[in-house]
Amino acid sequence: MTEMNQEKSARVALIGWSLEAIEAVDRMDRPFVVVGPPDFETYALEHGIDFVSWEFDRINEKSGELYDTLNELGVEVAVPLYEETVEWAGALNSRFQDDMRVFNRSMLFRDKGLMKRKAQMSGIHVGVFEEARSKEDVIRFLKRVNTALLKLEGDPNDPIHLKPFDAAGSVGHRVIQTAEDVDALSDNEFPCLLESHLDGQEFSCEAFIHDGKIYFLNITEYVHLGHSNFVPASPALEEKRPLIKAAIQDLVDSFQIRYGVIHPEYFITSDNKLHFGEVAARVPGGHIFQLIERAYGFSPYQAQVLCSDPKTTEDELLRFFPSDKDAVGYAGSLMVYPKMKFIERLNLPDELESHPYFEKHDMFTPETSKVADRVGFGNHYGTVFFFGEDSHTMTDLLTKYEEHDFYL
Repeated sequence: MTEMNQEKSARVALIGWSLEAIEAVDRMDRPFVVVGPPDFETYALEHGIDFVSWEFDRINEKSGELYDTLNELGVEVAVPLYEETVEWAGALNSRFQDDMRVFNRSMLFRDKGLMKRKAQMSGIHVGVFEEARSKEDVIRFLKRVNTALLKLEGDPNDPIHLKPFDAAGSVGHRVIQTAEDVDALSDNEFPCLLESHLDGQEFSCEAFIHDGKIYFLNITEYVHLGHSNFVPASPALEEKRPLIKAAIQDLVDSFQIRYGVIHPEYFITSDNKLHFGEVAARVPGGHIFQLIERAYGFSPYQAQVLCSDPKTTEDELLRFFPSDKDAVGYAGSLMVYPKMKFIERLNLPDELESHPYFEKHDMFTPETSKVADRVGFGNHYGTVFFFGEDSHTMTDLLTKYEEHDFYL
């Protein structure tokens, strides 16, 4: 890791709670404070972590007190750790940098409808989308999309996608293809965003940006959205890196992103057309930061802090980041979902534990045997981690063990 210039380094506020992020920033030997939910205050005090207790779901006339508190502590940079803290970090950084557009940009990342409109207005290719407030809106959108696709009576519908405006990643994401799918929706899922289905291979990028320039671009290959992915991408996808990087830089320029990390998702077709899915401005899901560190050997949490700090120098960034060609292997993760409603024990096959690509898992038998209802693609019950030298073997492993019943 690069040596930090302590005189230039601004004190950082980590907005949210993540032990991985806290431990990584602690190793940087630079001052930081954690702004986290009240439930973590006791742990923070016991472990000597500077901590400011805050309830992120409460926005009221006292919200300005958070800026005043952090300003008194010498904080100059706020770093969001998960979706619900993005606008808080944006609001704080707009004050720290005396630029209200910083907050406005953060709101783009929290409203998928607004995000899509901004991308479309900037000339970025997106699918057809609308906002829905009722089941009738969903039925109408489903019919209009399929009429435009020249479907005949009796043809199966092309699916559409329903997403909450402000949920992280694939949480609450539903695929709608029939009237029965619409009937299964509950009233609390509205309002929401509706999108036409995008063809092509889906992938994400993790772009580390400073002063509007991309200093490191990771490409994460999705084997199955919400279930499995690996880093870096396979050679077939990596060879399209110049095209992908140009698209990400266009996104950065269009959204006027200057500092931090973004996590956009795209689709690429066989004829190399790129379609924008969505973009987040926080730590990605799917354990992607862990996979990047395993494959490339640097801490993405530290990289996020460096790129979020306007005082970081270009020399510091160039020394910190490796080349995108320096991956030492492929790191993959499989998110595990129970396939039954009640579970009694783990079922980890011996052949998995003995496979040379298997590294670890964090599954455990929960205290209650009843499996929680899934919300879209959410609520996985642990993760299996792999590492090896061949992307085809990695893909085969992730595909094979997604079908395995890890919980019985």
